[in-house]
Order: sequence, then C-alpha cells, then structure tokens
Amino acid sequence: MSDKIKYEIEFVVRASPSLLYQYIATPSGMSEWFADNVNLRGDHYTFIWDGSEEKAKLLTKKNDDRIKFQWAADEGEEYYFELRLQVDEITKDVSLMVTDFAEEDEVDEGKMFWENQISELKQVIGSS
Repeated sequence: MSDKIKYEIEFVVRASPSLLYQYIATPSGMSEWFADNVNLRGDHYTFIWDGSEEKAKLLTKKNDDRIKFQWAADEGEEYYFELRLQVDEITKDVSLMVTDFAEEDEVDEGKMFWENQISELKQVIGSS
C-alpha cells in the first residue's frame, strides 16, 4: 500500500461552536450533511451513501472541540480524518478544520469531497 498524504483544509462557518459540534459529532447531525445515514454502535460509526456503507472507528472526541475517526480500511495505519473547531481569539470567527489523508493522485478529489460536504453543512445550518 502506498503512503497517503496528510492535508488540512479550513472552512469558516458562521455558527456557534456548540451548534456546529452537534453536526460534526452526532449520528443525527452527520446524517444531515455528511452521509445519507449515519449509525453508531459502541465506538463504531457506519456511514451510508447511496446504499453503500463505509465503517469508521471513533478515535477521539472532545466536546465542542473535535472528533477524530479512522476508516475500517485504514485500521492498523496512522491514517484518520478529523473535524476540529477553531475560534479566532480576536474576531471570534469559527472555523472548521478538516484533516484527512489521501493517495497522492487523490488529494484534489479528497479536497473536493470535503468542499462539497462542508457546503452542504453550511446550507443545513444556514451559514453563508
């Protein structure tokens, strides 16, 4: 298996951190923007898109701050995806930081996936 490249994208989201956290850290919240359906059993999430399932394990979760997952296919590797909230001390702008890994020739595709998903999230919460 070839090495994956880590990338991070920042999205400014006009919403309170506590509201945003509900959408990134709960199955019901994630079902509204990330996948068609999200199920949770223990610390294992199942994400469903157009009838196909992807399983991920919850690695870490900190209230109103971050959530980190690892896809089942990456088990035993150091790869993960993380959604982290960041608030600017001065402006109080809220950013959603996405960290993910992709094969070198799939980084642009991965970024496009996140841009589409975060655009959907912004529509759901009424952020511009």
